[in-house]
Amino acid sequence: MMIPAAANPAGAPLPTPPAGVAPLEKGVPVPGSPVPENHVIVIFGANGDLAGRKLVPGLFHLAADGLMPADYRIVGSSREDLSDDDFRAFARAAVEKAGRVEPDERTWEAFAERLSYVPGEFGPGRTGRLADAVAAAEARLGDVARRLAYLAIPPTAFAAVTEGLGESGLAAGARVVYEKPFGLGLESFRELNAAVRRVLHESQVYRIDHFLGKESVQNILAIRFANGMYEPVWNRDHIDHVQVDVPEALGIGARAGFYERVGALRDMVVTHLFQVLSFVAMEPPSALSARALTEEKLKVFEAMSPLRPEDLVRGQYEGYRELDGVARDTTTETFVAARVHVDNWRWAGVPFYLRTGKRLAESRSAVTLAFREPPRHLFRSVPADRLETNHLTFSLGPWEGVSISFHAKVPGPALELGPARMDYRFGSSPGPKTIDAYERLLHDAMCGDRTLFTRGDGVERVWEVVEPVLADPPPPHPYEQGSWGPAAASRLIAPRRWHLPDPDEPGA
Repeated sequence: MMIPAAANPAGAPLPTPPAGVAPLEKGVPVPGSPVPENHVIVIFGANGDLAGRKLVPGLFHLAADGLMPADYRIVGSSREDLSDDDFRAFARAAVEKAGRVEPDERTWEAFAERLSYVPGEFGPGRTGRLADAVAAAEARLGDVARRLAYLAIPPTAFAAVTEGLGESGLAAGARVVYEKPFGLGLESFRELNAAVRRVLHESQVYRIDHFLGKESVQNILAIRFANGMYEPVWNRDHIDHVQVDVPEALGIGARAGFYERVGALRDMVVTHLFQVLSFVAMEPPSALSARALTEEKLKVFEAMSPLRPEDLVRGQYEGYRELDGVARDTTTETFVAARVHVDNWRWAGVPFYLRTGKRLAESRSAVTLAFREPPRHLFRSVPADRLETNHLTFSLGPWEGVSISFHAKVPGPALELGPARMDYRFGSSPGPKTIDAYERLLHDAMCGDRTLFTRGDGVERVWEVVEPVLADPPPPHPYEQGSWGPAAASRLIAPRRWHLPDPDEPGA
């Protein structure tokens, strides 16, 4: 989230780079966007899937858009034995495959010269090579530089890498970004959090949830709190239920080892879906600041009733057990549907329905507020299935925007109703274009803006909410690949229905 103040305001003169390094080709910074201080960025797991799909392309896009520091170095680290040139080749392939724009050679060369790589394990007793590389990178910057460490590694390695940061001195003044999930349950969260806090202050810890970096998720706050037509009806008197729906057509890919330990509930619900729910359900914050927003999100989590087995549907797609690295008798879920209650004054009696899963019919994410029906139906001739509750839908991907579906008169002599919809797609109007969620959060972390990151007490509370179903999970239902999951998910929401409007069909 962009904040108005920064150490180096946008447009300030850029210092001359050290000898031997090409000057950066700066794009035009987004108006009002802060430019971070000079940085040494360390990526753990630098040749992994996340680094290739999001982190390296995201950093390159920030450089091309003028949102990286005046000067910086990126040090990659992982177990694989790569050279600097190997890592640059990996980065170039990643940008070409996953990038938003075709890299021009001058911008790419300036970016690539700032990349280096350190192979080998990192942890207690194994810190020297990386510490030396970071010290050399900082010396080449020729000025005081910030440190940012990004842990794009399995959660089981978080504690050891954090201890290594402390042992090597790299934790001093550093900001450390942790991928999700932060822990695998309440007990493991507390153990990991204690290990992290022995090395880092909470203000240094950036627990990332990339859903919070999406333009559409932040627009939930903007549309709700900046428009008088919405906030007065954003409550139990006018809203029948809320849906947070994140189906995925893709499978688990090469992540079987990770997914078997985590499953859909830990991987998606405890992280992304609960965080999005908190944006929908929070009370108006006193300010759009990290502290104020975090406090209101925590109040939502505190008001959430613990999940019961009858509130949860687990599913497993047919064929999952045949994948390499998956146990033949596994009960790991690849699908979850949940009914959540926020027991406070605003939301008492309003169910929140969450759904996510792998190998479903489509990959399309949305948040939907379903409004209550009018007290009287004047249009008795309309079939009941045509008088569905009106919807306000925030589409989170693959396209991002907001839709309002409603009933309107069909043209003609008779007073008949038909479906209608109004759409607005973010980035479709003149002005600055949207940036990727990871790019936004990487930029925020470099600027020290924790607004869109999660705080420890909030993460602990959501683990408390799911602890009953982790301890006593209902059995998974099988479902066909390419379907919308097990039939039990439809029974969970009945007599309501899952609402996922087709972006190409008005009124769907």
